[in-house]
Amino acid sequence: MKMNGNAVLKRMIFFLFLGFLSLPMVPNAFAGEYDNALKSVKGIDVIYDVSMGNPTFNNIVFWAVRDVYQDEAVRSLPEKPKVAVVFHGPVVKLLSSDRSGFDEKDVSEIDKFQATLREMKKEGVILEVCVYALKVLAVDPATVMPEIDQVGNGFISVAGYQAQGYAVVRLP
Repeated sequence: MKMNGNAVLKRMIFFLFLGFLSLPMVPNAFAGEYDNALKSVKGIDVIYDVSMGNPTFNNIVFWAVRDVYQDEAVRSLPEKPKVAVVFHGPVVKLLSSDRSGFDEKDVSEIDKFQATLREMKKEGVILEVCVYALKVLAVDPATVMPEIDQVGNGFISVAGYQAQGYAVVRLP
């Protein structure tokens, strides 16, 4: 059975929702859940390599991205988390003030996504967009959110953060 992009997205959201329903609803339900993962970890440095261009899905995923550095287990580590996001590919269209080509529902989701990014920037997250991707996808660099730093090649940024010891999380 072949599904279009919206059907796939709706199915992913449905299963994500079901997963949340199955979580225990008690305070501190997650206390100690990262004991193995964070054993001997002094701090978390992570670079998110983002290209997905679906605004609804990005809003769901970026809720989880923010949770990484806001999580009490991560905040209790000796070193403050360092988080960077590099955007390239179709997602760059969601960073622009130009809403042409998007329907009303998408515009609302883009507005929510950009509001999340503004909050992340205030919280100390580094945000970068690949200028090469802007050119290829015909996005005017002057329309990109001012909170996002423009870099010539986003792959160089991702590689540079990785060379500095950041873990790379790819969000295709």
